[in-house]
Amino acid sequence: MKLSKRIDRIMLGFIFVVIAIVVCSMLSLQHNRTFAESEMENEGVFETNGAKFVTFYDNGKKLTVKTDARTVGEALERAGMEIAEGDKVEPGLDSPISADNYYINIYRARPVVVRDGVVEKYFMTASFESKTIMKEAGLTVYDGDEIEMVPNRDFLQTGVATVYELTRNGGRTVTEEVEIPFAEETVKDTALDLGKSEVKQLGEVGTKRITYNVQYIDNVEVSREVVSEEVIREPVARVTAVGAKPAMRPNSETCAQWAREAGVSEADLAAAIDLIYHESGCRVNATNAGSGAYGIPQALPGSKMASAGADWETNPVTQIKWMAGYVSRYGGWQGAIQFWYAHGWY
Repeated sequence: MKLSKRIDRIMLGFIFVVIAIVVCSMLSLQHNRTFAESEMENEGVFETNGAKFVTFYDNGKKLTVKTDARTVGEALERAGMEIAEGDKVEPGLDSPISADNYYINIYRARPVVVRDGVVEKYFMTASFESKTIMKEAGLTVYDGDEIEMVPNRDFLQTGVATVYELTRNGGRTVTEEVEIPFAEETVKDTALDLGKSEVKQLGEVGTKRITYNVQYIDNVEVSREVVSEEVIREPVARVTAVGAKPAMRPNSETCAQWAREAGVSEADLAAAIDLIYHESGCRVNATNAGSGAYGIPQALPGSKMASAGADWETNPVTQIKWMAGYVSRYGGWQGAIQFWYAHGWY
């Protein structure tokens, strides 16, 4: 009886060990699947320690992640999503992740065959627009030419490739759609701290349609002349706001400490602080609305202060160092403040 119970315990323990091994194996297999595979199947959301949600659309599947990736390419890499040769990604791989909810489209390349009666070319493309495919194949499509999708009769040679056939109709004008790049605009935002920036409006490329008259010698294109040009979609400028929030006027002791760090002597300190407060209130981003004079010394233009340091826009010590050089034309700080008393400027 005791022997039978002991055998039962051994068998029970053996069963538990087998179950544990099976469960661990299944978990290991699940862990080894790529993130993209497991999440794409469930159209789930996978979170990392990031700040923005990025949604990928890939061949009808959707994947949303939370990531701190800076570019589209980096986001794809972190999500374990591979981009093959010929695949197309919109926006481009170098585009910054610039919104809290960002969308990325992936168009997978497929095999195509292009024929124009002379040339036959097999390649991979993510495009579906027939003129674009011809251009990718290195063929020029003239106005009046016809492009047709035809049955693939060489299946054993080309596989499942889609076949496009170009029929020439003697045209010698070419109409193309080209992108119009968007402009970059910068605006000052007094609600934004100095040194900060924020994209207020995303840029969008425009499109224009251009028709060319094409000239040939011995069937080789030698020149193009624009016949007409039409804007289809105007570009939208990307607008970036830069911080211009007025700084609090520092107390005189803080300003005096900056002056000391800039090399102002104790003997000149009172005159320097007096002049500084008359000019700018010792505010590092003080801007004259009329002239554009900038900073603690009210340099015009403010970029003059770059001779004292690359951080001239934001560093009060750099600005006062430049100011110290400027007042030398009056013999120093004492002469400069006396000139200011007499004229109201220096």
